[in-house]
Amino acid sequence: QGQLEESGGGLVQPGESLLLSCAVSGFVIEKYAIAWFRQAPGKAREAISMIAGYEEFSRYDDSVRDRFTISRDLAKNTVYLHIDNLDAEDTGIYYCATDWYSEGAKYSRWGRFFGLFGRGIQVTVSS
Repeated sequence: QGQLEESGGGLVQPGESLLLSCAVSGFVIEKYAIAWFRQAPGKAREAISMIAGYEEFSRYDDSVRDRFTISRDLAKNTVYLHIDNLDAEDTGIYYCATDWYSEGAKYSRWGRFFGLFGRGIQVTVSS
């Protein structure tokens, strides 16, 4: 059974950096796409970055391209999202998701269908 668990969130000040982790169990991340989604208060959940494939290609939404970096550690079966220069608009719940399970998926981006999500983790940017 596949599971994803996010960690690393919390309250941060504007301008700081943050590293979110997505620990995956039940399948090998190298074979599948792992994406990060963000849901800001009062807004829909949106995909912001993805890493996938043996070639380790990555994708970013234009809104985060300059400040967000996605990476993975195959030995730990974990995907990371590093965020630089946080601002208030980065506040929200961050989820990691995978297309390892895609049946009935409601969310798709970059040609992938994401049917399994972690519980999410809150990031609040405030002084």
